[in-house]
Amino acid sequence: MKKEINGWLNILLGCIILAAGFVFFINPYNIVPGGVYGASIVLHNLFPSVQVGTFGYMFDIPLLILSVIFLGTKLGARTIAAALTTPLLMNIMSRLVYPTEEALHALDPSQLLGGIMDLSDHLMLTCVMGAVLIGIGSGIVVKNQATTGGSDIVAMMLQKYMHIRFSRAILLVDGIVVCFGLLVIGFGLGSGEVSEEPSVYLSLYSLIAIFIVSRVIAYMINGSKNDKLIFVISEKELPDLHKYILNDLDRTATCIKSSGLYTKKEKEMIFLVVSYKEVAGVKATIKLADPRAFVVVTDAYDTFGEGWKQLPSPNEIEPE
Repeated sequence: MKKEINGWLNILLGCIILAAGFVFFINPYNIVPGGVYGASIVLHNLFPSVQVGTFGYMFDIPLLILSVIFLGTKLGARTIAAALTTPLLMNIMSRLVYPTEEALHALDPSQLLGGIMDLSDHLMLTCVMGAVLIGIGSGIVVKNQATTGGSDIVAMMLQKYMHIRFSRAILLVDGIVVCFGLLVIGFGLGSGEVSEEPSVYLSLYSLIAIFIVSRVIAYMINGSKNDKLIFVISEKELPDLHKYILNDLDRTATCIKSSGLYTKKEKEMIFLVVSYKEVAGVKATIKLADPRAFVVVTDAYDTFGEGWKQLPSPNEIEPE
């Protein structure tokens, strides 16, 4: 019960952070970070009396229904809650931070929280801050076995019916949204200086935001990935390396008997996973034990087992 409650609270926290990223740093500056809410920002420019979160509902609810019809997706309660809570929080926050109805319709950054949050002259800062908050919020939601729906559903349908890879489908959807923003908003975004091609700013800031969001979500889900996988192949036994691994690192490894493809000589191959801080010590020990050893060091995408993480349960979301 405690784990279940924590999961729901984390989803709520993720939705709050996600909504705050849009309300304070993205919506007022017409940055279009792809997806459902990027399209909602564009539509708000056409219909200012309708809030961005309300347009989010107009996209999310039909997409959730389509996912059941065309993808056979069994929508969990957490996904439905996250998809419906985020637009509501965006609308509530927007009404709280703008003093008048006119300022709310215009999403005027000069009146955001009385003007103390006006970053019109620092668009790169607001782009980065907004994208980081959106990535953190989305990452928290996904880590707690939910999604915010949206463009992911469109990408899954493109993957299923048009055989487009999911990653490319996401890129395609986001690209269409950004182009839609260019057509509608056009010259509505600039750096505060007169520019002959202000529309370029819109596309660049939007693309930067999309990239940062994707990287932050990946970091939130996968972590920093600082574990390293080391293969050591030697024509002789390496007792000093064995002792270093067992005693100094307090780890274990796997010794695999192998042979050279050309020489046919028997060799010892050691399979070892360490943290990035331990790599230098391992390489120094290998050099002392056998300077002619063949060594490969690469990133370990995920490490499970004794001394590392536990294997996830079947109902936990594990990104590919």
